[in-house]
Amino acid sequence: MGRVGTALRELRGAQKSAKGVSLYSRFVNRPTGRYLAAGSYALGLTPNQVTLISAAFSFAAVAAVALTGPSWTLGIAVWAALAVGFAFDSADGQLARLRGGGSAAGEWLDHVVDAAKLTALHSCVLIAFYRFPEEYGTTADGWLLVPLGFQFAAVVTFFGGLLTEKLKPRPAPGSPAAAPSTARAVALLPVDYGVFCLVFLLLGGGKLFAWAYAGLGAVAALFLLAFLAKWFRELSAVRR
Repeated sequence: MGRVGTALRELRGAQKSAKGVSLYSRFVNRPTGRYLAAGSYALGLTPNQVTLISAAFSFAAVAAVALTGPSWTLGIAVWAALAVGFAFDSADGQLARLRGGGSAAGEWLDHVVDAAKLTALHSCVLIAFYRFPEEYGTTADGWLLVPLGFQFAAVVTFFGGLLTEKLKPRPAPGSPAAAPSTARAVALLPVDYGVFCLVFLLLGGGKLFAWAYAGLGAVAALFLLAFLAKWFRELSAVRR
């Protein structure tokens, strides 16, 4: 326990900026990830091992969506596995900072797992809509376009955000971190991955899940347009 406590104290002073982070990630996922990182440190786990633990929880949930008919029990299990996987996804980076810094290979693995998770999750919702159309109320062929559109918005947002961060000039060493905006943190909640995971609690509702999922997909598409305009405007001023 002493080692966990020491790790927690060090981690509190080694957090990433909260700028551009939703309230869920800031007050739920990152703190949970901090405890998981401290526990992983005490157990001697490496950041890459924590990334693989995150992947195991996430892909177990993904497979369950595609292979099992909708039920309230399934919804709770899927949400819990996705939420735990997301928390471990935060823990791997925090553990890397606690151990003195990560590696290029570790960052690569983290991003590849994230991309695979996003792609697979929406693909498995598509499979579920196809396999259980009566339960989800997705008998019309047009419903199969919904997960494809949501997947498109999610993947382009993920890639666009990563690329923007890589291309933007890095702040000068020692410069103070930008103050986070509470209004922005609230506005980002609809496209936060942790909030998205909550929709799977509605799996037992069948049609209710399908409509809630479609609604979040529409919101994701609108946010994508706003993000693309913002990122392009920011990068237009960058000379390389």
